[in-house]
Amino acid sequence: MGCTCLNRRELLGATAGTALSIALVSRAAAPASEGGDWRAQAWDPDRPFRIGGRPLRVQPVLMYQVPRKREAASWKSWGGVQTEEAAGQEIERITRELKALADQAVGRLEFLPAVKVRSVEEAAAVHRAERDADIVYPATGSGDTLQACVTRDHPVILFVRHRSGPIYYWYEALSSRYLATDEPGAAGPAAPALGNLSVDDVVVDDITDLAWRLRGLYGARNLLGTRIVALGGPWGKYAPAAPDVARQKHRIEIVETTYQDLEPRIQKTMADTGRMSLAARWADRFLSLPGTKLQTDKSFVVNAFMLYGLFKELMRENGAEVFTIKDCMRTIMPMSRTTACLTLGLLNDEGLLAFCESDFVIIPAGILLRHIAGTPVFLHNSTFPHKGIVTCAHCAAPRRMNAQRYEPTAIMTHYESDYGASSKVDIPEGTEVTFIDPEYATGRWLGFKGKVRGNPQYEICRSQQDVEILGNWRRLLTEVRDSHWVMVYGDHLDAAGYAARKLGIRWESLSGA
Repeated sequence: MGCTCLNRRELLGATAGTALSIALVSRAAAPASEGGDWRAQAWDPDRPFRIGGRPLRVQPVLMYQVPRKREAASWKSWGGVQTEEAAGQEIERITRELKALADQAVGRLEFLPAVKVRSVEEAAAVHRAERDADIVYPATGSGDTLQACVTRDHPVILFVRHRSGPIYYWYEALSSRYLATDEPGAAGPAAPALGNLSVDDVVVDDITDLAWRLRGLYGARNLLGTRIVALGGPWGKYAPAAPDVARQKHRIEIVETTYQDLEPRIQKTMADTGRMSLAARWADRFLSLPGTKLQTDKSFVVNAFMLYGLFKELMRENGAEVFTIKDCMRTIMPMSRTTACLTLGLLNDEGLLAFCESDFVIIPAGILLRHIAGTPVFLHNSTFPHKGIVTCAHCAAPRRMNAQRYEPTAIMTHYESDYGASSKVDIPEGTEVTFIDPEYATGRWLGFKGKVRGNPQYEICRSQQDVEILGNWRRLLTEVRDSHWVMVYGDHLDAAGYAARKLGIRWESLSGA
């Protein structure tokens, strides 16, 4: 069997996704009078959402042994895989299960052909393959062979069977003697035999439990080494060390660009009738989308599309798929005669990643959650919790939050300036969401779930939701709330917590995960 590289969403949007990928790395430009290379990367609300990200390459490993029968002696262990025939059948079962999982995957999972391991030597040979993670299926075999299967170089998930196929010996034998736990000294006087491999790295039978762990690893892989354009430079809200932590802990490459460089590009573009005509056509199409209400001057929307074209140029020129902007509530306004709020939402809606305020306290969490969920994330401020309710609000918000439909949206001014174009996005009541709230730059993140209860219109940032916290909401009273959070549609708490721990982040959940 060859490499299984399947993804339902990617297959649906393969042509458009490939075209955009080429556009992101191309540095060529057509004549400005014709709209330049903006035509090649035209804004198109019908284009399938771009999943993006680097693939997670996974090696499945079946560990077993074939015992020899001895008269009047115990000669075999527990377990239903003790012959070559049974091992062959188990390889076929593993292959079918992983193919079905890959068909429904949010991210790009590449499963290498499953291999058999019967000895320490065979395990060592597997480690020579290039991959990002292993799934070890320890059906039978010795502790020494299992130790040899577990590498320290990359993540390992252990999958054992109880009812989903032939029962595994290691369904019985795995314990704190082998696996790390949150309880110091649980393994006894010796360290766990499998090192840092944890009880959280074990899956029994359930492919769904395997899938969210792989989503977590996919998210972690695509956070590490991210290249991000930071217009105006980076900072951290209440945490000056945040950019350095992002660079050192998450290996994020921050490409700083200046407003001094951007301003002449804006002036040149605003004088380019071809590009501005194209921006105006994009604006007209955007405003014609169902559920869209214009409640600001249309010129602000046209200029927001002008910034959309320029920000994508900056990303393409610097080989980045992530963008952030500092001083977006002042410096950009007189230059562009609009705000960046709507522009950032447009980038997120098409599958790129764009964050306001250049806050590297929250940006790593936003990148992680975006890749885990495969949908846009909403970076926002929060309020004082009361009776289980918190209000989440910001002026820069995606409206394609489930990566498919565009939510009803009023295009209004940015609240604090009463200028430009921002989005008041209405999220359907009852929508379940997942939050990450980082504790400044300390390496401690809080995760929890919520349910949207309303889309009010308070005198605060334009996109705003009253959200019921699902879990111990009173814990939020003593947690960091005055910095930024990120929100995403759906329940991704297990995957986010698993990824955070793999990244060396102290993870705490309010919602039981």
